[in-house]
Amino acid sequence: MALINESHPEEFILLGFSDQHWLELPLFIILLITYPMALLGNIAIILVSVLDPRLHSPMYFFLTNLSFLDMCYTTSIVPQMLFNLGSSKKTISYMGCAVQLYIFHTMGGTECLLLAVMSFDRYVAICRPLHYTLIMNQPTCVLLVSTVWLGGITYAVSEVTITLQLPLCGINKLDHVLCEIPVLIKAACGEKEANELTLSVVCIFMLAVPLCLILASYASIGRAVLNMKTSEGKKKAFGTCSSHLIVVFLFYGPGISMYLQPPSSITRDQPKFMALFYAVVTPAANPFIYTLRNKDVKGALSNLVRSIFISK
Repeated sequence: MALINESHPEEFILLGFSDQHWLELPLFIILLITYPMALLGNIAIILVSVLDPRLHSPMYFFLTNLSFLDMCYTTSIVPQMLFNLGSSKKTISYMGCAVQLYIFHTMGGTECLLLAVMSFDRYVAICRPLHYTLIMNQPTCVLLVSTVWLGGITYAVSEVTITLQLPLCGINKLDHVLCEIPVLIKAACGEKEANELTLSVVCIFMLAVPLCLILASYASIGRAVLNMKTSEGKKKAFGTCSSHLIVVFLFYGPGISMYLQPPSSITRDQPKFMALFYAVVTPAANPFIYTLRNKDVKGALSNLVRSIFISK
């Protein structure tokens, strides 16, 4: 099937908050501040995880991938949002919309699966500590990350391609700040119940199933922590796991509220605020969550900053 046909416009008009002009300047300033913060924070996590030998472990290998995902995730959204908020021309080309959809959903799908893998890593570390190095060896970690990326790409390519086939019957206005699958399905004309059903089924596998695995892992971790005899062991386990749990709830909460309901039932402003949450809160918060609650990362960051100043 051709990706572009006569029913698809050359460009979309992203209405965003055009009916609430007083919101545009504050949102523009917030994005302009938080976007560089998110990039710098995630770059710092990647650098210390790669450069500091003490952080060469499966946990930080997965964290490096999470930081890279967040960088790509927010970069696929924020520049377009800044352009639209800062100008009167609030458009995106059809191909630009398609590219944004593929990147955004590849990163989102991959992060869903990666967070589940990270919870499995914590489960093995706390519940099977004697077998940890045997189970979570380097080839296994690389295989897990490769599988996660393949799953995210497969989800994005299949779901986005199906959505782009929907006829829009000349409609080129999207009441949103970016291109997103539920919004496109809602704007489409003709029969779209099959697309809604497909999206729901796929999202159950991409959101609900990984979340259930995460919760099961942490149920086992909770029992293991309660059985620990030393308060120091409990504190260390709680520190590493609580950071991951916060990230899980920040990511899965908006995702479930957005994707595990029929697009036709989504309220008018819900997708816009969810997109702001994706673009601002999660990518900017993740580096701070992992650094402020992790002594190893804080120590590695201090050493990196110290070495930069000494070299200068």
